Amino acid sequence: MELSRLVGNGPLKRQLSLETARRGLSHAYIISGPAGSGKRTLAGLLSAALVCTGGGEVPCFTCSGCKKALGNIHPDVVHAGGEGDELNVARVRAIRNDAYIKPNEAPRKVYILEGAQNMNDPSQNALLKLLEEGPAYAAFLLLTDNAAALLSTVRSRCEVLTLSPVTVQEAEAFLAARYPDRSQAEISNAAARCEGILGRAVDQLEGKAGDGKALEGAATLLERLCDRDELAILDFCAALERDKWDRDSLNALLDEFLLLVRDCLVCAAGALHESDPRRRALAQQGAKALSPKVLTGAAALTEQLRTACGSYVGAGHIAGWLGAGLAQLGP
Repeated sequence: MELSRLVGNGPLKRQLSLETARRGLSHAYIISGPAGSGKRTLAGLLSAALVCTGGGEVPCFTCSGCKKALGNIHPDVVHAGGEGDELNVARVRAIRNDAYIKPNEAPRKVYILEGAQNMNDPSQNALLKLLEEGPAYAAFLLLTDNAAALLSTVRSRCEVLTLSPVTVQEAEAFLAARYPDRSQAEISNAAARCEGILGRAVDQLEGKAGDGKALEGAATLLERLCDRDELAILDFCAALERDKWDRDSLNALLDEFLLLVRDCLVCAAGALHESDPRRRALAQQGAKALSPKVLTGAAALTEQLRTACGSYVGAGHIAGWLGAGLAQLGP
């Protein structure tokens, strides 16, 4: 299988190539990974492979089916669950009804379901019937931040493809090819900060990274942690719930906070090379006020909470967990 357009993920690509060579593509995949890790890229390649009519290795990228699928205009590749399209029971039932209508022009009919982790149990059970009893030509690609958020019965009917972070070298090579006009320093900084998630590096270079609300929230949280003011930390986290931050917004805040905490650790080691004056000042403040033990504890807690953001844990619980966890960090 031709998967060179997916950066990194060598073991996953070898797994897929071996499986497709042995018995062809599956009727259902769960594609799991954090936002920006390449879920849509892999889904696009799989959907093109499923509707490819070029013969030989799939996708061929040259037949009409591949070109339409990769251009998001193929009539037999159906996208659902995107922004404003909730995968509720009614939507899943509509997909099930549509699945029994034969493909327009391709050998397969492909359904790409984004945000699958947001489906409730009734929606997943409705989908389960389709995975078990659907027509042979129908294929399903479930995109999720966390495969564990799906029912075990759904997972057992699908092959799980878990995307891995790319290396700094792989990120630099990708970014240098995509942004030939950017300096090596900009490329290296984005590759180092993205934690192996290319989408974050792309957002940084395109000026979309760290939306102001998330960065300001993370900065406030770090400053209160530096003051070691437990009440102020708890009050800040209570405000997150009171102001109805959703999981996506909280996840963005956690991303920014983790980057700031790591910058503090790097600064404490005397190795910080941060060009942004605000971030550099915050890193210096944190390195001076907080011990490595507190900083590593804050980093571990934040990583744990980012994982929870991809599951059924509610935003209010995450905010409370963050406040309690930070307040309990030792001196």
